[in-house]
Amino acid sequence: MKMIFLGAPGAGKGTQAEIVSEKYAIPAISTGAIIREAIKNQTEMGKAAKQYTENGALVPDEVVIGIIKERLAADDCKNGFILDGFPRTVPQAEALEEMGVSIDLVVNIFVPDEKIVERMSGRRVCAKCGASYHTSFNPSKDGETCDKCGDKLTIRKDDAPEVVKSRLVTYHEQTQPLEDFYAKRGKLETVVGQERVEDTTSLTLALIEAKKQGR
Repeated sequence: MKMIFLGAPGAGKGTQAEIVSEKYAIPAISTGAIIREAIKNQTEMGKAAKQYTENGALVPDEVVIGIIKERLAADDCKNGFILDGFPRTVPQAEALEEMGVSIDLVVNIFVPDEKIVERMSGRRVCAKCGASYHTSFNPSKDGETCDKCGDKLTIRKDDAPEVVKSRLVTYHEQTQPLEDFYAKRGKLETVVGQERVEDTTSLTLALIEAKKQGR
């Protein structure tokens, strides 16, 4: 099954995409992860993307579409895939259709803005191994260092409350119109994000199974 996961930054769509990816043995393709890797490695694309991500803005279409085109041509996408973080705009969705990519289901994870600000401002990451924690929901043992490698935990610049709010404004202006775009095509289904990850997962999997069975 070919799926897109929508949702505001911090709504948990990436987590759900990974869980669904494992269950159905199809790749979860996160443009955010690809872009962060490029920034970390200081590639030319990464340098270009850095100025946008640090300010909570979107990376230009031509950069993102180029990445996606290459990735969908890989062998592991033949039986399906999950796009997480793409498309972000209606023109990107139109570009996806022009590439001949047929999407079976668009899962929209909905969480109110105020909850998202609370979630993201508490997020901590390990710069060394990439492990992710949360001060309220998933703290490391001592709250300061990574349980896996012992390195110091940091707050990503784009998790600061003022940047999160800026990213939400951008999301509502540029990405939320995708809900109408895919609803008109009969592809959109919405899941209300729950406090517990496993509860959101149960709702998401039920929705996917219903779609697979044609309900």
